[in-house]
Amino acid sequence: MNRWDNRLERNPGYLVHDVARLLRREFDRRVKHLGLTRAQWFVLAHLYRNDGRTQRALADELDMEPAPLGRLIDRLEESGWVRRAPSAADRRANLVHLTDKIIPLIEEMRAAANNLYKDAFKGMSNKNVEDFVEALTIAKSNLNDLSAEPVGYASDSVDELNRVQRKASKNKSQS
Repeated sequence: MNRWDNRLERNPGYLVHDVARLLRREFDRRVKHLGLTRAQWFVLAHLYRNDGRTQRALADELDMEPAPLGRLIDRLEESGWVRRAPSAADRRANLVHLTDKIIPLIEEMRAAANNLYKDAFKGMSNKNVEDFVEALTIAKSNLNDLSAEPVGYASDSVDELNRVQRKASKNKSQS
C-alpha cells in the first residue's frame, strides 16, 4: 500500500483509533453492571495477562503516570481485587497481584469481550479476522521497533526547513 486514501474514513490511523474508541465504549456499556471503571478494568486486564508486575512496569505498560496508577491500585486494593506484595528482587518495589475475588469478574469481562468481538466482526470470515489481527500485530511490532530508534529527518527536509526559517528571519528583520 503506497498511497493512503485522503478520505478520513479510509485513513488507517483514524480507523484504528476510532474502532478502538468504539470497542471501548461498547465494552463499557456491556460491563457497566460489574461496577468497574474503564481505568480499573484496563489495569485488571493487564494484570490478568501478566500478574505480579511492579507498579512502575505496569505504569509504563499502561502509558500512565505512576502517581495516578498508585491511587487506582489503592482503590482496587480497598475493594479486595488486587494485593501488593514486596518484590524479592527490589526492596523498594511492590508487585501487584490479582486476588481470587476478582477472577469471576475478569472471566465475565473476558466473555463480554469475546461476544463484543463476535458482534464487531460479524460478516467477516475467520480468515479475514485472522489477517486483520496479523496486520495489527505486524504494525505494532514495527512501531515498537521505530520507537527504539532515534528520529531521523531526510536531509532535504532539514535543508528546506532551514531555508524557510532563514527567509522568515530575514523578512522579520526587514519589517
